Amino acid sequence: MGLESVQENELNVKRSKTDVMSVFKFVVCSLIGIFSFFVTFTYNGKSSILLDHIVSWLSTNAPTVVSIYIVIMLLCGAAYPFISKSWNKDIVSIVMSVFKVVGLVVGLLLIFGVGPTWLFDPSVGPFLMEKLIKPVGVLIPIGAIFLALLISYGLLEFIGVFMQPVMRPIFRTPGRSAVDAVASFVGSYSVGLLLTNRVFNQGKYTIREAAIIATGFSTVSVTFMVVIANTLDLMAYWSAFFWVSLIITFLVTAITARIWPLGKLKDEYIVEEGDPEIIVTEKRFQTAWSEAMNAVKVNPPLWKNLLQHLKEGLIMAMGVLPSILSIGLLGLVLAMYTPIFDWVAYLFLPFTWILQLPEPMLTAKALSVSIAEIFLPSLLVANAAVMTKFIVAVVSVSAILFFSAVIPVILSTEIPLTIRQMVIIWFQRVVLTLILVTPIAFLLF
Repeated sequence: MGLESVQENELNVKRSKTDVMSVFKFVVCSLIGIFSFFVTFTYNGKSSILLDHIVSWLSTNAPTVVSIYIVIMLLCGAAYPFISKSWNKDIVSIVMSVFKVVGLVVGLLLIFGVGPTWLFDPSVGPFLMEKLIKPVGVLIPIGAIFLALLISYGLLEFIGVFMQPVMRPIFRTPGRSAVDAVASFVGSYSVGLLLTNRVFNQGKYTIREAAIIATGFSTVSVTFMVVIANTLDLMAYWSAFFWVSLIITFLVTAITARIWPLGKLKDEYIVEEGDPEIIVTEKRFQTAWSEAMNAVKVNPPLWKNLLQHLKEGLIMAMGVLPSILSIGLLGLVLAMYTPIFDWVAYLFLPFTWILQLPEPMLTAKALSVSIAEIFLPSLLVANAAVMTKFIVAVVSVSAILFFSAVIPVILSTEIPLTIRQMVIIWFQRVVLTLILVTPIAFLLF
């Protein structure tokens, strides 16, 4: 009996130590993750989040290292489909593999400073390389490391329990998806999609839920919204622009989650056994705490977790960078040197005309180019009326899907969305946003 008591006491001490360590990991790792993604502070005269400061510091202090890293990622990304023999799996794989090779060639031309004059126009090649390729390429793997702290140590489960009454009825997604939404707005769409894909592969999102999150929450970051506002001289209306963009983006997501094609996607997991959220109706704090502690206990050691996330981040960066460069370049060239987006604009002209916008054709053209690159609409309406600029800026944020970045990133994940489905969702989001933002713009201006 005495021996049993001693063994029981040792077991209780061990459990106590384990519980203390779980609480420590939950608190410390979650706080570091929150600070990394959601807390802005000023460094070298720039106000942003930690991840953005790290990327900016590396770009400024180690430009050669960043350029070498980008070349390696472009080379690996272009070669991987052929090495893995997945390049001819289907028509989309063939097309994307070709685009990746083209992206590699364009990237090498830009980095080594050789090629046609039009490629080195400041708003074409240099814009893509400096504003998209380098920041996104560095951000994804670094963001993946900090992401491990944000999502692997209970915070996702803890917040998810409290957000269930909001997320499920409005967006048809689990409460934990609230973290994705905030990560995209405060951090980056690439980080948001990395988070979504990671949680999706763990069986915590169904196909439909992951698709709604990827196409509904993964918009541009607040820092990029500042770039748009500065370009369009809208900083005087920053608060209105930010809150209108935020509310309309999520309102449009609530609508698209209920209509085809998102509403008809399979509500099942890609893993054999999913890990859905427990629907909580009472004792919400106790349940949230219990879920968080369980999540901490089932995770691998910290260093293994960080390495796994870094590996996933590098694979995603490798897969997406050549696609962003080639598809983004194609979109820019088509918008600047061909009338194709003038033709696409006629799809939106009936809406801009019926809504009595001051510059209906210009607005329609700006909306049409948002599918190519998120920044292009702002360039087109830089000298337009303030109402036009405000409407186009909000649509640019709320549209979410564009070929220079978000669409290739989604294609590089395991979320089974096709290009056709994403183009349809983009059109739905643009039209719905236009309808919702126009009366607000008339009230403001």
